[in-house]
Amino acid sequence: MPNKIEMDVVIVGGGPAGIAAAIAAGRQGARTVLIERYGFVGGMSTAAMVYPWMTFHTDSGEQVIKGIAQEIVERLQARGGSPGHLRDTVGFVRTVTPYHPEIYQVVATDMLREAGVTLLLHSFVDEVAVQGERIEAIQVTNKSGRSWVSGQVFVDTSGDADVAYLSGARTLQGRDGDHQSQPMTMKFRMRGVDLAKIKAYMLAHPEEFYHKTPIAELQDLPLTGVSGFYSHWQTSGVPINRDQVLFFAGPADDEVLINCTRVQGLDATSAEDLTRAEQEGRKQVLMMAEFLQRDVPGFERASISAVAPQIGIRESRRIVGHYRLAQEDVVQGRKFDDVIARSGYPIDIHDPSGRGVTAASISGDGAYDIPYRCLLSVNRPNLLAAGRCISTSHEALATTRLTPSCMATGQAAGTAAALSVRQGVQPAELDIALLQQTLRAERAAI
Repeated sequence: MPNKIEMDVVIVGGGPAGIAAAIAAGRQGARTVLIERYGFVGGMSTAAMVYPWMTFHTDSGEQVIKGIAQEIVERLQARGGSPGHLRDTVGFVRTVTPYHPEIYQVVATDMLREAGVTLLLHSFVDEVAVQGERIEAIQVTNKSGRSWVSGQVFVDTSGDADVAYLSGARTLQGRDGDHQSQPMTMKFRMRGVDLAKIKAYMLAHPEEFYHKTPIAELQDLPLTGVSGFYSHWQTSGVPINRDQVLFFAGPADDEVLINCTRVQGLDATSAEDLTRAEQEGRKQVLMMAEFLQRDVPGFERASISAVAPQIGIRESRRIVGHYRLAQEDVVQGRKFDDVIARSGYPIDIHDPSGRGVTAASISGDGAYDIPYRCLLSVNRPNLLAAGRCISTSHEALATTRLTPSCMATGQAAGTAAALSVRQGVQPAELDIALLQQTLRAERAAI
């Protein structure tokens, strides 16, 4: 590996946002590198087993996220890696999109290669060189030693705003006041689950489940998710600070993904806290599995089949951008002239210290806009962000953090980075009409 790599666009973090950003930049002809610390891509969708993808649609069924995200779904469907968009039988959103994580990794790397992207795995960014206000290069450490990667535009899709932080860009963390973040969750899968028995129990005991569960339609729908078993949970004695059981069906017919562990009060950007979170999360996995096998109908013969390689992180650092998306923007379904992505996912705050979840729906047409200004660092002119670390409030992050939204902001950031290089301007100076026109040409729904 050479001591210095020169690129046009440098993207750090190979999760859903980074994948979409790199594909978008590569397709626009920019020399693009995607740097990922694991030996595989997918980020939270693979390393943390975040599943399924929620949601590409509004509550009325309008698809508001398309583009590269939809193309990935179609490529997965063609390879038997996803059934496409299905009704959410939890009832929290209109649709969910199940996918097979191993097939997703292959589809993503195929698309990156087709776009001409240089993929650098097993590589960790540990230093950022800044000249004046501009980022000049990042230092990458891996099995080959240390190398510098220079670029004209940098895109932070690390999830934790690592590049922004290391560069001295302004960042925020957690909610206003105490800076506490949403809890982390160790996700795991179980096989041998009797989904037909679970559905029968839901039909017989609708009061035991989330009030928006589509019970009247459930008989004719494939079971995609379950939220409830309230009485079972209340008498379980499991010392986890939450108020219900939540799991999602698939990818296999007898398989579910359990989203029930909850690790609170720890900082995902602290190595010490993250170590504690990983240990606590795995202890909670065993407790949850034992409870499900013992008490919940349909789990009598189930067993753990996989535990995520890392704990799932809902919230950590985010950039301070030219605009901070607020809760009011989301719930009012606000539109912006510089829109680069839309979302129909409601606000969904897992309490940083309490048991519950705070939700707020979107009014108007059921979707809100994400403005380009949220992707632009306020004090690093050649730095863009996408995914979980864009510029939002704590409350608004509770919707923009969802995977389809991350894919959409990733496509916008990668496209903007490549166009900025081509036009010879800073990202903040880019003609927004040109960016929007280019995104629409690539099937983005804006």
